[in-house]
Amino acid sequence: MSETTPNPETRIALFQRKEVRRTIHENEWWFVITDVVAVLTDSVNPSDYLKKLRQRDPNLSEAFKGGGQFVPPLGLQFDSPGGRQLFQCWNTEGLFRLIQSIPSAKAEPFKRWLAKVGYERIQEIEDPELGTRRARALYKAKGYPDDWIEKRMRSIAIREELTNEWKNRGVGEQREYAILTAEISKAAFGLTPSEYSELKGLKRENLRDHMNDLELIFSMLGEASTTEITRTRDARGFQRNKRAARDGGAVAGNARRELERKSGRKVVTGGNFLELTQSSKKAEKLAGKTAANRSKRR
Repeated sequence: MSETTPNPETRIALFQRKEVRRTIHENEWWFVITDVVAVLTDSVNPSDYLKKLRQRDPNLSEAFKGGGQFVPPLGLQFDSPGGRQLFQCWNTEGLFRLIQSIPSAKAEPFKRWLAKVGYERIQEIEDPELGTRRARALYKAKGYPDDWIEKRMRSIAIREELTNEWKNRGVGEQREYAILTAEISKAAFGLTPSEYSELKGLKRENLRDHMNDLELIFSMLGEASTTEITRTRDARGFQRNKRAARDGGAVAGNARRELERKSGRKVVTGGNFLELTQSSKKAEKLAGKTAANRSKRR
């Protein structure tokens, strides 16, 4: 699990309404193994299930080491409330071997799902816009409104532009990426990403997927400002980029405090935006049913 990818293209995929994290490594999808185990077994502790599975099946354990024709799992980076962390991932071929060892009625549907996802990747290589459209569709399916989706897609583009800038300026380790991101967040919101996630009651979910409009806007302002400052200063190396990150975040922090002063309301909230949106939809649906029942009684 020593190999990492500096700026992976990560995305959540849905299998029967359950999330499976995945990332592109050497132009193919790699999936978080414990997410796959969780959706196939409904286990509350997929890591423990996987450990016992490998103990029972020596051939599977050998495949994890790269035995036979199998490429071994890799430790790849994903965002988490505690910062970017390593998760053991396997490509499609490896997952097919894993599935053979798991007694699950979902095995065959999951194999078909994997094949479909792999074909989608081929399509996206030929037409990169497909990936963006599919990301929009996924957010839509999860219940996000169109105006929020537009902001979220823009925030992804701004984040990618910033991380590419860091990569080109000598920021090479994932730990350094996490520190710089924390500097921006602390200056913009007064909270590190892990503190922010804790405030919102998140576990492994992506923090920005649970921000409201204003939170997303100020996170974008902090990162866009950092990119601009980094370029104008021609910041090279970790320490100079750290100062640029702190100053870029401060631009967003100053704007946030000014808005709070004039509006009388805090921008940072413990609310989970998706839950709030879904609760609102449920309330609207209930109100519609109530109105319909009243109309019938009349």
